[in-house]
Amino acid sequence: MKHGIELRNITKRYGSSAGAPLAVKGVSFEVPKGTLTTILGPSGCGKTTTLRLIAGLESPSAGQIFIDGRDVTSLGPADRNVSLVFQSYALFPHMSVLDNVAYGLSVSGMPRLRARARALEALDGVGLVGYDTRSPGELSGGQQQRVALARALVLEPAVLLFDEPLSNLDARLRREMREEIRSLQQRLGLTVAYVTHDQAEALAVSDQIIVMDQGLIAQRGTPQELYEYPRSAFVAGFMGEAMLFPAEADAQGQVRLGPLTIRPRQSMAPGRVKVAVRPEAWHIGPAGQGMAARLHKASYLGSVHEYTFETELGSIFVVSPDLVHVLSPGADCGLSLAGHGVSVVQDPS
Repeated sequence: MKHGIELRNITKRYGSSAGAPLAVKGVSFEVPKGTLTTILGPSGCGKTTTLRLIAGLESPSAGQIFIDGRDVTSLGPADRNVSLVFQSYALFPHMSVLDNVAYGLSVSGMPRLRARARALEALDGVGLVGYDTRSPGELSGGQQQRVALARALVLEPAVLLFDEPLSNLDARLRREMREEIRSLQQRLGLTVAYVTHDQAEALAVSDQIIVMDQGLIAQRGTPQELYEYPRSAFVAGFMGEAMLFPAEADAQGQVRLGPLTIRPRQSMAPGRVKVAVRPEAWHIGPAGQGMAARLHKASYLGSVHEYTFETELGSIFVVSPDLVHVLSPGADCGLSLAGHGVSVVQDPS
């Protein structure tokens, strides 16, 4: 079966000299048809450049790009059958919502009445019935995002691309819109490449996540694979909040972390390792059990408490869902590790 998107050994160099910086360094991956792949990473990792290469807004220095099995490496954006939803929405402020959505169809030569009918259908599909005569300035951020989505969908692209689509929205709207985007993608069977720096967003919407670091793919896999089985300290630390501790693996593959013993879920060669522990992986018990800890700071966030403990490993950040047994600064406790949220990776240093 042909992939919706396929990149083969794509390199992007800005500048013509051999020493010009590489933004993307021989990247290869596939996005199966009808699935959503998120390209995730910190600023400057090459994720947005990779998306622009797929869209045809940038030309690769080397490698090939395929969409629906067709080599589009040398084609411009108009010939690739892709639609891009921008971070800024890029709506025309002087046009009505309906005219914004119909714009791409009109430019392609579709008769006006047919283009408007298609645009109305697209607005219905994103929950904006009755908003067609309004201007973008009369809409909320979430509504503007829906208009931008309808404008992209109305073109019936083979591939839909998102560039940080939710970064301008507040936390509640981000959650609502990511659920809508995922629902729409699954309902319509869309092939989507989605760029974000937000790990929670990537975990919520993706079939596949590609984590990039300095122009390279650090790891790719399902959300669960990347969260629970990171292969490097970078991925372990980037996929959700985690603290990294230096440790040693013995000849039996066991890892000692202070007074605690960890049995990694994967085989581990003896030597230096890094242990990534997520805040929710710590279990708080009475003093004398596990690792001795004294509470330094406490914060109440409504659904959880956030604690900072002082231990022999240094300061440790813990998130506790226990709203009944509330701790006060100065309390002595014991910390142990749950079976989830703990990853051990080899230490390349």
